[in-house]
Amino acid sequence: MGIGILAHCYGKLPYNELAETIGESGFNCIQLALAKAFSDLDSGLGKLSPGLAHTIRDTYQRNGVRIASLGCYINTIEPDLTERRDEIDRFKEHLRSARDFGTFIVATETGKPAQDEDRDIAWSTMLETVKELAEEASRWGVMIGIEPAIGHIIDSVESMSRLLNEVPSPHIGVVFDPCNLMHPGNIDRQEEVMDQAFASFGNRIVLVHAKDLDFSGDGGSVTYKPLGDGLLNYEHFIHLVQLHKPLIDITLEGLQREEIPSSYTFIQNILK
Repeated sequence: MGIGILAHCYGKLPYNELAETIGESGFNCIQLALAKAFSDLDSGLGKLSPGLAHTIRDTYQRNGVRIASLGCYINTIEPDLTERRDEIDRFKEHLRSARDFGTFIVATETGKPAQDEDRDIAWSTMLETVKELAEEASRWGVMIGIEPAIGHIIDSVESMSRLLNEVPSPHIGVVFDPCNLMHPGNIDRQEEVMDQAFASFGNRIVLVHAKDLDFSGDGGSVTYKPLGDGLLNYEHFIHLVQLHKPLIDITLEGLQREEIPSSYTFIQNILK
């Protein structure tokens, strides 16, 4: 099982320095959002190439770190057509380059509808975007990893399941983070929510994210915590992961740099 981290939890650094830092920290894989992680490379639309991808892949491999997935978090429901086309084209470029980076997963959330936005229209826009991206993924033999998250158009077990039914492409998988489905109204039945997720789409999960949370912010808003310091029942979560997806990659996120060592130790102990 790979124990990894979102690379930009360490901040935006030169790619060589970031590779060395992550390797020295003990992680053996990462989710890599190029634009958020590297201070010395321009990964904007049109800039990716096999040479760039191979250089980054080889640099991380020399430090004992595998690229488990690319992160290219776009707004699939962006109302401005020009901006949405740029987002789609950028994601497609990541899909085409994924295998050169040594992975076959490109991850994204789906975008947050505006407060006054018609959700049916937003859903239709999201479907149109995802169908186009799934067609591109099929051409390159790679996967779109869609991450459900509260506030987004895909925000629950039910909406994730609906998407998988309405776009029945084998090139769509799920990036599962249980914290993304929790709110003050369901945290007391979090085990039920996690059970439902694995029962509904556990076979489609391609990557797992791990963070912790409580609702101590203003007005009970969510606050992310070091692993083990929040409300998530990690014993139950990891039991489900090991039962349904043995040896899947788990990448830590939602951490400040100083919180990483204790969280790494915590996840190692839980997995044991």
